[in-house]
Amino acid sequence: MLIEPESVREIDAACIQSGIPGFRLMTAAGLAVAASALRHFPGARRFAVLAGPGNNGGDAHIAAGALKEAGAGVEVFRLASRRPSTDDAARALAECDVIAQSMDAYEPMEGDVVIDGVFGAGLSRGVLLELAALIAKVERLRIPIIAIDLPSGIDGRTGQILGAAFKADVTVTFMALKPGMLLLPGREHCGQVEIAEIGVPRRLIEAHKSNVHINGPEIWKDYERLHDASAHKYSRGALVVFSGGASHTGAARLTVNAGLRAGAGLVTIATPAEAMAVNATHLTAVMLREIDDIDDLNSWIEDKRLSTFVLGPGFGVGAKARDFVLALKDRKLVLDADGITSFKDDPGTLFDAFATGEPHLVLTPHEGEFSRLLVDIADDARLSKIDKAIAAAKRANAAVIYKGSDTVIASPDGRAAINTNAPPSLATAGSGDVLAGICGALLAQGYPVHEAACAAVWYHGDAANRAGAALTAETLVEQVRT
Repeated sequence: MLIEPESVREIDAACIQSGIPGFRLMTAAGLAVAASALRHFPGARRFAVLAGPGNNGGDAHIAAGALKEAGAGVEVFRLASRRPSTDDAARALAECDVIAQSMDAYEPMEGDVVIDGVFGAGLSRGVLLELAALIAKVERLRIPIIAIDLPSGIDGRTGQILGAAFKADVTVTFMALKPGMLLLPGREHCGQVEIAEIGVPRRLIEAHKSNVHINGPEIWKDYERLHDASAHKYSRGALVVFSGGASHTGAARLTVNAGLRAGAGLVTIATPAEAMAVNATHLTAVMLREIDDIDDLNSWIEDKRLSTFVLGPGFGVGAKARDFVLALKDRKLVLDADGITSFKDDPGTLFDAFATGEPHLVLTPHEGEFSRLLVDIADDARLSKIDKAIAAAKRANAAVIYKGSDTVIASPDGRAAINTNAPPSLATAGSGDVLAGICGALLAQGYPVHEAACAAVWYHGDAANRAGAALTAETLVEQVRT
């Protein structure tokens, strides 16, 4: 579960209305930070506690007091130019028995551990110049850092760096994760993340949870189904993948093999005549169908058992791809790679074709493809990756898999999920073709587009973790399990 940064204040207010004093929550948060500091860095010579003006700084002052009481060396440095912005923060400052110095007086030294309590997840503007200079100094000397709630300088909603940001070794956050902790580059600044229990009732967190989720099996569990003894190849889903020409067949073969591994009952590769021989040589369990032009396709798809299609891997960019896609506007379709790029000069034609009815299109763009197809959305600096994916999904009436190290899956109804299980080894040629095949197979088996897209991305990451650091697209296929 995720919560948005702006919801933290709403949850705090709801706690107070429920009779839970805000200072009690602040005390629990500060004690959790102190405990984490002692657990991770028991040999620290000095904990340099940096305190901001808000509740994050209040947490920091309480942590400082607890560390001193535990016998640790502690000094507190605060933004001298900023008064406490809340009553609880002012009380924490007043009750802290470690006298605070000005933050510009901090000089890092060997054996230090910094506790960053300057700004939390609610920061939405660039950091002050004095803090930026301190961040640079700490980074230069490689001082270990524990961040309270979120490293200062990271936007808790978008994950973007607001001028400068601490790069924490450990982040102690509260209630639930925030989107900026999972989106890049924020994720790389959080280090090991711990969620501390501070006494907020679960019902209040649930009432304010984000419409954005961490991608996982609970999203699609209602659509997993076991096949009984009466099942046959068509009831398990018929999937069609389009091949490119004779010298561009490998991508489509990765896709069809992934589709088989992901459970499609009947997988067919639709191939031009020039590529028939090379595809036949390399495929056994996959059917072949010669499809050279739009007339061939229109005649073939009169068979309504052909429910789901994948177009793009190695297909080629151009009019043929566009014609094929438009012919499939009433079928379930995963549009990948060359299929997406074929509409870069006229994306409206694609969106108009799939605009009506229940969503049955999945788009799988990486950053470059997204930017070519959805220029205005991609260029809007106000939007997070989540915002962009949702805007694209609504415009296209499609599930969008916005690929990357922090892949976001979005749906036209506003749902979104951030994937977290994919290892860096997936950044290899052909891995996207495997993803398209998994997604197509799940669509063919009856998953709705959002659930199919989320499941495909997760199973893709799961397969990569099994394949190991030296994976290739071929070994990745062999590890697909659904």
